[in-house]
Amino acid sequence: MSDSVKLVKNNQELIDLPVLQGTLGPDVIDIRTLNAKAGMFTLDPGFLSTASCESKITFIDGDKGLLYYRGYPIEQLAEHSDYLEVCYLLINGELPTKEQKDQFVDIISHHSMVHEQLTWFFRGFRRDAHPMAMMVGVVGALSAFYQDSLDITNPRHRQIAMDRLIAKVPTIAAMCYRYSIGAPFNFPQNKLSYSENFLHMMFASPCEEYKPNPVIAKALDRIFILHADHEQNASTSTVRLAGSSGANPFACISSGIACLWGPAHGGANEAVLKMLDEIGDESNIEAFIEGVKNRTHRLMGFGHRVYKNMDPRAAIMRTTCYEVLSELGLQDDPKFKLAMKLEEIALQDPYFTERKLYPNVDFYSGIVLSAIGIPVSMFTVIFALARTVGWISHWAEMISDPQQKIGRPRQLYTGSKRRDFVQVDKR
Repeated sequence: MSDSVKLVKNNQELIDLPVLQGTLGPDVIDIRTLNAKAGMFTLDPGFLSTASCESKITFIDGDKGLLYYRGYPIEQLAEHSDYLEVCYLLINGELPTKEQKDQFVDIISHHSMVHEQLTWFFRGFRRDAHPMAMMVGVVGALSAFYQDSLDITNPRHRQIAMDRLIAKVPTIAAMCYRYSIGAPFNFPQNKLSYSENFLHMMFASPCEEYKPNPVIAKALDRIFILHADHEQNASTSTVRLAGSSGANPFACISSGIACLWGPAHGGANEAVLKMLDEIGDESNIEAFIEGVKNRTHRLMGFGHRVYKNMDPRAAIMRTTCYEVLSELGLQDDPKFKLAMKLEEIALQDPYFTERKLYPNVDFYSGIVLSAIGIPVSMFTVIFALARTVGWISHWAEMISDPQQKIGRPRQLYTGSKRRDFVQVDKR
C-alpha cells in the first residue's frame, strides 16, 4: 500500500480506501471493506475497471502493445521457446532447467492417452455435433475417470490434474475431429513433440506412416504459445469463478471451454474466414472496404478490444503465416491471396491506420489453420487446447491463495419494491 483515497458523499467523508501498487500496470483502489464500512457497492458492468484478483502470471499493457508471461515478452518466447516449456513457465513461474524440462516433457508425453471407456462417450454424439459441444462434455467427464486427483487441497493431486489436462486435451480435441469425419481415432505417439503429436492424431492414416511437416509443427507450436494465456479474459475469469466454489479442475476447465465457445470470445479467427468467403474475390475488396467505412460491413481480424496499438502477437503470427503459405505452395491460392491483399490495403489506408485498426493475431492464425487443413469448426477447439495451460495456471494460483473466497458479484437492483401477494381471482 502506498497511498489512499477518500470516499466522500454529500460533503461527508465516509471512508479511506487503500491504494495498492503492482509490479507493473496502474494502481488499484482496494474496495474490499467498502460495504462493511460505508454500506455501498460499486457498479462496473463487464468488470472493465475492476481487478477481480491478484495474479503473478500474465501482464498486458494494451496501450503499449505489451504481453508478458511471468515477465517474459511474448515475442521472445515465441521465437526461442516451445509450447511445453511455456507451459512449465506459466505453471511454475520460472523457465525450467534442462533436467526439469526433460522430466516435464516426459510426464506430458506419457499422460496423453485417455481411458478407453472415455472413447465410448463419442458414440452418444451425433456425427455433425459441433466439436466444442463434444469438448465441453468430454473434458468435464474426465473427473469421472481420474478420481485419484480430485482433492484440490492436496498439492500433489493438483499437479497430477494439471499434467493430465495439458496432456489429454489435445488427444480429446483430435478425437472430436476424427469422430466428426467418421475416421478412426489415432493413438498418441510418445516419440513426437507436442505439436507433432497433435498433427499425427488429427491427420494420420492407420494405413501408412505419417511424418509431420516440421514447418507446420513449428507454426502450430507458435499458435499454442501465443494463445496460452491472456490474463483475466472471460473464459479465465469463468474458470476462476467456478474454481472458487471448490469445483474439481476438470469441471472448471470445461466451464472455460464453454465460455470460450461464445462468438464474442473464441470465434474471431473463424469470423475472419467467413469474412473472406463473403468478399469472395480480390475484385470485391474495394467495395468491401467502402462498406466497412460506411459501417455496412464488419472488418474481422483487425483491431483488438485490449490492444489499442499493435497486437504484439500479430507480427509473430504474420511471419508464421507467410512461412506456412510458402512451405505449402499456397501463395497463389485465391483465398490466401485475397487475405494478403486485404492486409496490404488495410495497412496503407489512412482510415484504418489512423484508427489503429491493425491486423491482430486472429487474422493470421485463421489463415494458418485453414492452410494446414484444420476445418473452421475446429478453430475454437485449437484455441481451447492452447489456453488450457493458462486456465489451469490461474486455477492453481487461486486455489493456493490463502485470501481466496468464493466469487459472489453484487448487483444494482432496479426491480419492484416490496409488494404483497394478491390471490389470482383478485388480480
